[in-house]
Amino acid sequence: MNGATPTTQDTPDKGRLQINLVSDITAYPIQGARISISYTGIPETPLEQLTTDSSGQTDIIDLAAPPLEYSLDPENEIQPYSEYTLQISAAGYESVSIAGAEILPHVTALQNVSMKPVDNQEENESIFVIPAHTLYATYPPKIPEDEIKPTIESGEIVLSRVVVPEYIVVHDGSPRDSTARNYYVKYKDYIKNVASSEIYATWPEDTIRANVLAIMSFTLNRVYTEWYRNKGYDFTITSSTAFDHKWIPERNIYDTISVIVDELFADYLSRPNVKQPILTQYCDGRQVQCPNWMTQWGSKSLGDQGYSPIEILRYYYGDDMYINTAEAISGIPSSWPGYTLKIGSSGNKVRQMQEQLNVIAGAYPAIPKITADGIYGPATAEAVRVFQKVFGLPQTGEVDYTTWYKISEIYVGVSRIAELN
Repeated sequence: MNGATPTTQDTPDKGRLQINLVSDITAYPIQGARISISYTGIPETPLEQLTTDSSGQTDIIDLAAPPLEYSLDPENEIQPYSEYTLQISAAGYESVSIAGAEILPHVTALQNVSMKPVDNQEENESIFVIPAHTLYATYPPKIPEDEIKPTIESGEIVLSRVVVPEYIVVHDGSPRDSTARNYYVKYKDYIKNVASSEIYATWPEDTIRANVLAIMSFTLNRVYTEWYRNKGYDFTITSSTAFDHKWIPERNIYDTISVIVDELFADYLSRPNVKQPILTQYCDGRQVQCPNWMTQWGSKSLGDQGYSPIEILRYYYGDDMYINTAEAISGIPSSWPGYTLKIGSSGNKVRQMQEQLNVIAGAYPAIPKITADGIYGPATAEAVRVFQKVFGLPQTGEVDYTTWYKISEIYVGVSRIAELN
C-alpha cells in the first residue's frame, strides 16, 4: 500500500480477521488483551479496537480487501491483499506490533500470537514487519537439488522411518548466515505459515491440498535425511526460498489453509521403492519457470479445471508419485483409534479423549467440563462441538482424525507446563 490510505475503489471486497493470543510460557489463552488495528502506513488512525475473550480470541471482523480476481489471475500485477498493522497489549505481557498482516478477500486471516510475560517490569515491545507475499514480490528462485537424497554415505544420519516431528528448528535466513535466528516451531504451524506465504488462500481447495502435500513432503525429506545437521548445522530447514521455503515469524495464516493442514498433516509424497519422502520442489510459473517441477499458478489452473490433488501432483512430477502417510506422529499421548468417536461410542479411547478435554477446559473455560466415564453422550458431543468452534474446525460434535489430533496438540500444550512444575 506504500503508506497511502486505500480507497474503497482499491478495496471493494471484504476479508475477515480473527486474533488468537496465548501465553508463550503456559500456552493458556490470554483474556482481556487489547488490539488496535490500523492500515499499515497510518498507524495513528485506528480502524478497530478489539478485546480477547476467555479463549484468548477476538470476534471475527470484516476488513476491506482488494477484488478477489486479483489473487486468482496470474497476469495481475496489483497487490491482491490489503495490509494492516496490529498493536497488541495485555496486562503482564510484552506488547506486540505486527505491520503488514495480509488480508485476502473472502477468507479469514488468523493471527496467532504467543505473548511473552513481562520480565522485570520493563516495558518491551516485539515488533514484526511482514514482508510481501512470495507470489507478489520477487524472491530468489529455488536452487535445484536431487529429489531423492543418497543415504548410503558413511556417517550420515538418516532416520529409520518417516516420523512427523512435533517441532522443527527453522533458521530464518540462508544456511551460512550465522547472524540469522533459529526458531523452534510446531510442525503443523510451520506448514500453515509456509503455505500462507507461498500460495493464495483464495485458490481452489484441491490446489491448496496439492501445494500443502508438496510443502510437507519437502519438509519431511529435510527431517528424514537430517539434511542440514549432516552438514554441521543446528537446524532442520531454512526460510530462504533459494534453499527451502518462505517462512515468516508471526505472519498470519488463513482458515482455508489451516483446515487442510490439520486434515493432511501426517501425509507426504512417495515414489515406488523409495523410503524417504520426495523433495518436491516447485516455482511460481510466472516470474520463474521450472520444467519437471510443479508451478503454483499452473496448479491453480488445474484446480480450476477440477483436477484432484494427486492428479495435480502427477501432472508435474509424473505418474509414479503417490500419497503416503507417516508411520508415527511425535508428541502425542496416543494415536487416533482409526474410527470416528461419536454419540454411542464407548471405551478407553473415549475416556482418554474426555480426560484430555477436561484438562483443556481448565485453560479454556468456554469448553464445558464433562464426566470422563468412557461413554460418548450428548454432554461429550457438546464439549467437542465447543472445542471445534474455538479451534476453527467443522462443528460436528464428533471426534474424527483431525479433531483427535487437534485435541492432542492443545492438551499437550496446556498440560506440559503442569508436568514441568
